[in-house]
Amino acid sequence: MTKGCKYGTHRVIEPKGVLTQAAYKIDNNMDIYSNEILVDVQALNIDSASFTQIEKEAEGDSYKIAEKIMSIVNERGKMQNPVTGSGGMFIGTVSKIGEDLKDIDLKVGDRIASLVSLSLTPLKIEKILNIKKDIDRVEVKAQAILFESAIYAKLPSDMSENLALAALDVAGAPAQTAKLVRPGQSVLILGAAGKSGMLCCYEAMKRVGPTGKVIAMVRKDSQAKELKDWKLCHETIISDATVPMDVLNKTLAANGGKEVDISISCVNIPNTEMSCILPVKDEGIVYFFSMATSFTKAALGAEGIGKDVTMIVGNGYTKDHAAITLEELRESETLRNIFQNRYI
Repeated sequence: MTKGCKYGTHRVIEPKGVLTQAAYKIDNNMDIYSNEILVDVQALNIDSASFTQIEKEAEGDSYKIAEKIMSIVNERGKMQNPVTGSGGMFIGTVSKIGEDLKDIDLKVGDRIASLVSLSLTPLKIEKILNIKKDIDRVEVKAQAILFESAIYAKLPSDMSENLALAALDVAGAPAQTAKLVRPGQSVLILGAAGKSGMLCCYEAMKRVGPTGKVIAMVRKDSQAKELKDWKLCHETIISDATVPMDVLNKTLAANGGKEVDISISCVNIPNTEMSCILPVKDEGIVYFFSMATSFTKAALGAEGIGKDVTMIVGNGYTKDHAAITLEELRESETLRNIFQNRYI
């Protein structure tokens, strides 16, 4: 076996000189290099922003959604939405391990979830078996390659694979929340009714303690009631994240007239940057987990209104993010039941 670059650059077809995420097209030949892992893939969890865009383009037709996904993968060698630039992750069974990786804590037959984006992962789909539009999941007969640098999680034995997949799909968000939020702070979470939003709400409630406040922004009255009933927030606001002044005014009203310390964006639509920035106080933090974010709009928008805030790119990886996220489902029977009922 030939050894490839640990970051996968040996699979870049065009343009040369970039990493696989930035590449337009990569080699998805499933003959592995000596430092790669071959995985038989059963399901793709498409990034929420990506799936929302594809579904809208396909007018909700499952056949057209499947056609679009196949077209992207056949053209690019990976599942990277050309509009959003984002991908998702997969669940599968280890089929083959390159000879240079024999010492890793993984063996053929292990069930794993990838924790690197499909936007950089060589993928070959033989057949799309089912589209689950309500949970952004695509069941497939496919194979994928993990590079030496890739991160993954063995699926736990104390919960179903689909439950673990639903949470691991957004593991970066609650783990980053755990790092950022401190006791006594006020936190605004936009898109709080979705998977990442609820996990962030739960983690923020843990971290702010009795003197802090978690404000959940949602689109519907029913969502606001549910989050309050589930004790996933202190206050709710009902607004549209594309209307920043409305979000600002309602946040101030919910927070005693004060701007918040931190905002966390878990929305899956574009043009929401200013709704995340406006309600945050100077020297506060804006965490953009949403892959629909335009960082040009965020940077220029903050400058334009004279906001001195720290803006954090929604890195899907942070240390121990898989363990932190799965532990939330173990700790909270409420969260576990929500995920069981909604995302499986």
